[in-house]
Amino acid sequence: MAESREIRHLNDGDPETISAAFKSIGAGKPVAQYRRYLAEQLAGTRVCLVATLDTEFAGYVTVNWAPTYAAFAEQQIPDIQDLNVLPEFRRKGVATRLLDRAEEEISRRSSVAGIGVGLHPGYNQAQRLYAKRGYIPDGRGVTYRDRYVEEGTPVVLDDDLVLHLTKRLSRQPVRDEPSGTLRADL
Repeated sequence: MAESREIRHLNDGDPETISAAFKSIGAGKPVAQYRRYLAEQLAGTRVCLVATLDTEFAGYVTVNWAPTYAAFAEQQIPDIQDLNVLPEFRRKGVATRLLDRAEEEISRRSSVAGIGVGLHPGYNQAQRLYAKRGYIPDGRGVTYRDRYVEEGTPVVLDDDLVLHLTKRLSRQPVRDEPSGTLRADL
């Protein structure tokens, strides 16, 4: 029997489930983080997409419509953030499907998607995935905690040392909610 796969928006029942799933693998992702994502989603500043396989939580990704990275903020480039897939669901296409859906959401508003990737070895798979999907460096160097790192500056190789990438997308028509008719929005 084929697996049932779903990508949907974060809902009220998800924060505790997601936090518990990551806690079970030793990752400290507090419930408050997902409640904040839910509040930001309701406010229209973020979308959080959740992946399930056979109704079991598998992973998530967010699109931040108001990024803090200066270059993306200045150019109004939506920022794909916090892509996470539980280890038992990796190599099953979950990250690819989450990114496909995130890019689809972005393409309704922007012709460019942004994403930041860490530089330490824990991000090796993500770096390869983003390159294969057509993301290229934005040409501004690396940042540490959203501040540009000057040449010769010593840095800590942790999650906050990031290279920012962009990808050109095809703009998608947007459906009007009430009527279901298509708008060009190009």
